[in-house]
Formats: sequence, structure tokens, C-alpha cells
Amino acid sequence: MRLESTVEEESFRAEVRDWLRSNVPRVKRPLSGPELREFDLSWQRRQYEGGWAGIAWPKAYGGRGLSLNEQLVWYEECARADAPVGGSLFVALAHAGPTLIARGSEPQRAFHLPRILQGEAVWCQGFSEPNAGSDLAGIKTHARIGGDMLIVNGSKIWTSYAYMADYQELLVRTDPTPGRHKGLTWVICDMHAPGITIQRISTMSGTGNLCQVFYDDVKIPLSNVVGEVGDGWNVSMTTLGFERGTAFINQQIALASTVDKLLALARESSALEDGATAESIATLRAEVAALRAMTYLSVSRGRAQDVPGPEGNIIALYYAELSKKVYALAMEFVGPDGSIGLGAGRDWHTEYLDAFKNTIAGGSSQIRLNVIGERVLALPRGR
Repeated sequence: MRLESTVEEESFRAEVRDWLRSNVPRVKRPLSGPELREFDLSWQRRQYEGGWAGIAWPKAYGGRGLSLNEQLVWYEECARADAPVGGSLFVALAHAGPTLIARGSEPQRAFHLPRILQGEAVWCQGFSEPNAGSDLAGIKTHARIGGDMLIVNGSKIWTSYAYMADYQELLVRTDPTPGRHKGLTWVICDMHAPGITIQRISTMSGTGNLCQVFYDDVKIPLSNVVGEVGDGWNVSMTTLGFERGTAFINQQIALASTVDKLLALARESSALEDGATAESIATLRAEVAALRAMTYLSVSRGRAQDVPGPEGNIIALYYAELSKKVYALAMEFVGPDGSIGLGAGRDWHTEYLDAFKNTIAGGSSQIRLNVIGERVLALPRGR
């Protein structure tokens, strides 16, 4: 694990800081709807035109071909500059793009990767189902082969930004006979295809960006299959490797900046005069420092891995639980009636309510604990 910065990386940091100072959007980021889509695509286009899109993506696929160290520097400076984090392009940039680089065909890469980097397409994920949330092997949405098409029927749920998405990373069951982890297929679904119905789901954060998607004889070309028909479990493990490994690095880094803002808020309100409050904030600062150390270790390990391993679940779990604690403490200062800005159009109330999803999305905390126990610690499988 290397912690020191090279002269080249510090020069890169100065260049990043200078560009962000002049280019980070200062208007409030919309919470949902077509306005959010255009905001996120516009910010991505601005990064692309400035030469900052796909920093760690290979040059052959439109990226800069730099290391995860430079990617980490970018995220650190984005947090420092209050640049927008996550949003409707998360799946495209952190899931679909890396999965296509690792497992896609050359035609798939040539078509989709430039559109992702240039801010021309929104992706969503079609993994979870009404009766198979964190149990990915239990999915029922099925597809039969008809000529050169997959014909899909079923439903997916908790699909973030589906109503504004152009494409979806969709996992379907193409053969029900081999067993739970076999007979699955990972396919690129055009979200504008006939037979797709999307219903938005109301959430307590008020964003309404979660959806349920229904498929009624939806036809998808077999050329959209990533990997091989029936090998979807392995491809999806690649996707989840990114999701539970490097995908949330920017959110992890941004959480440390959020704790700094919380400290400033506590100082302004004289809350630090209370010993228990001061101790709680000190503990959070120590915990985000631990999260930062784990993130650095992940980046260091990622230099030797094409796809993150199961140990990424440790960081994902720690981040999910910690984010809830950070915003819960913030609410004690803000109260139910106040709304204080966090930068980039964020506020404490929305972030507090939205943080509850972190211990469910991408695999619940319980599922992550099982994965850590079985695949990292080699403990006996739970019953």
C-alpha cells in the first residue's frame, strides 16, 4: 500500500483543482425529473470536453488511461470543490461502463462507451425483483430465445432512474433447469423498447427516482448479450465487484467532507459546548478517517486487480452504516424545520432520508456481512 504522493500526482492535483474552480456547477441540482437528467448529462459533457472523463478508463475506450491514484485525486478535489456526486449517471460510469470494458464485445464497447463518457446516455440497473431483492440468484424474470432475439417477460424493482434511462444492465433467466446460479444472462436492454412499462415509486426522501419496471414480450437482440447466454452470474459478479469495490469511492471521499461541514455547523450553533455532542463528532471524524484509509487500501489493491474482489464489501458496509450516523447527528442540529445547504444543491434533510437506502441498495448490510464471512474470512456458509 503506497500512501505518499508523487511529484506528478501533486501536479495533477493542482491541475484538477484549477479546472474545478472554474467549472463546478453552482446552480442547485434538481432532485428528479428531466431537469435532473439534463443537469447530470451536462456536467458529464463538461468534464468530457475538459478532458476529465474516464480518468482511469483505458485510452482505447476513450479514457485517459491514468491510474486509480489519479482517479482518487479527482474525487478528493471534487469533494473539496462541492462538485456533484453520484446521480443518474452512477450506473453508467461505475457499473455498465467498467463491466463492458471487462466483459463486453468490441462492438458493444465501441457503441456504448463513448456515449457514456460524452454524457449522451443514462443507464439503470435491472437486477433486483419483488421477491428477490438481495437474493440475485432467485430472480424470476425470464427470456426465451426467438430467432436472433431474447424475448423478456417479468419485472424488476428498486430500479433507480429507470424512467429517465436510455439503457439498462438487465439480468434475466434464460434457462430454468441448471440451478440457481446457472442459466442467467446479462444483457443490454434498450429502455425505449416496446413492451416496457415503468412505474415510479414514492420514497420518503421525496426524490421519487426509484422505479418498478415491467417487461411484456420485450425483444432484445442477442448481440446485446454481454459475455455468453447462460453466463450471466459470472458477468453480474463482475458488475457487483465494481459496485462493492471502486464504484463508491467518490461518495466515500465526499462523506469526509460532509463531516467537516457538520463540524462547522456544530461550531456555529455552539453545539460543541456539550461534551456528548463533541464526543460524537470526534468519533465520526475518526470513523471517516478509517473509511479514508480503507478507501486508499482499495485503490492500492485495485492497481493489481482488473475487477475488485469481495473485500470491497467491507468498505461498502462500513460506508453505508457510517453515512446514516453522520446525517442522523446532523439532524439533531438542523431540526425538522430547518434546511441548510451542503453545496451542489444538497441539503441535510434530503441526505438524511436518502441515506437509509445505503444499507439496502446493492445488497443489504446482512447480505454484505454474509459475503464478508464466506468469501473474505472463509467462514462456513450461514444457514
